[in-house]
Amino acid sequence: MNEELDETLIIPLFPDATETPSEAPATNDEAWRKSIPAQVFLNHYFGIHYHVRNTPDAWALHEIPAFARYQPELSGRRLDEAKRMLLNSWNTEYALRSTAANGDEQYLRNALHWTFPQAYYSMVFGVRAFLATQGFYGSNDEIIRQRVGRLVATAHYPRAIGFYASGHYGDFRVYRLSVPGVAPSLTLVGNPREAQAQIAQFLRTTRTAKAKQIRQDVQANPNTALRSEKTGNILQKFDARHWQKLTPRLGYTTFYDLMSRLKISANYREIERFVEADIDFKLFHFSLLDLVSYLNGIHEAYVAKAMGEEAYREFVGTLPDYLRHGFVRNRFETRIKPALMGLREPSYQQAA
Repeated sequence: MNEELDETLIIPLFPDATETPSEAPATNDEAWRKSIPAQVFLNHYFGIHYHVRNTPDAWALHEIPAFARYQPELSGRRLDEAKRMLLNSWNTEYALRSTAANGDEQYLRNALHWTFPQAYYSMVFGVRAFLATQGFYGSNDEIIRQRVGRLVATAHYPRAIGFYASGHYGDFRVYRLSVPGVAPSLTLVGNPREAQAQIAQFLRTTRTAKAKQIRQDVQANPNTALRSEKTGNILQKFDARHWQKLTPRLGYTTFYDLMSRLKISANYREIERFVEADIDFKLFHFSLLDLVSYLNGIHEAYVAKAMGEEAYREFVGTLPDYLRHGFVRNRFETRIKPALMGLREPSYQQAA
């Protein structure tokens, strides 16, 4: 967790009013009103958690052709880097779990200052372990995001987390969700339809923020700025044609982008707005940890597939006790090993 954040790549938690459902009721309750953005964010992450848990084949990796044929050649460097990234991921997840295990509401409220980046970095290190088996060792967040986007779009992930958005600003399209057009609400998700509505909205708002950020960066540089064909001046207003030119920079918007919304630096006021909100912090921590556990398990399964079951088991056996006898081994035995053996579990059940 010593890697320096690129501040230009951080998308704030609450970038604009599009995060707040239009049907939010008018109220004189100032505390409730200020809590709306945080409630929306809780609903988004809880929606992903709910969607994953209620997708029967969330762990059916053997049914994914890309997983079945995944047998990259592991050079010494690839293997060493994959192991190093897994250790980083596991240690960060361990810290996240330790925090979530504390049931005190006030403690969990203030813990968001460190659990947000812990959840993000644990996921990123897991992704990097997966990419290391492919020979990619970079740490540039934007390059990793683009690579993950292509892997999602080419069906390397279970459909439970394989959703994504593409297209230019004003014409976004959401894929692998059956009801992407349903409007979300402030009510906590209670069925699969509502969960998918929350995810679709999260994809759109995140892609919107990213598109605006890219436009700002491009237009701020005279060498890259789009200009008027008539006057040659830097464009101040964009139409569809101009947005389309930025689409390649956007790539695909996936779970990686959604988890990246948790990247918080000490300079961002958004985290304070979250901490002061009136929401269910226990539920938020549980949803976040459950999602991190699932994503890490998927990436660990790919690494285990590349290494081979026996070699991966031996690696787990060399870990410190708090990992070897904890969630790492449990996830291997209950999730990864069955996936490698081609077994399908009936449900997602409890996070390992």
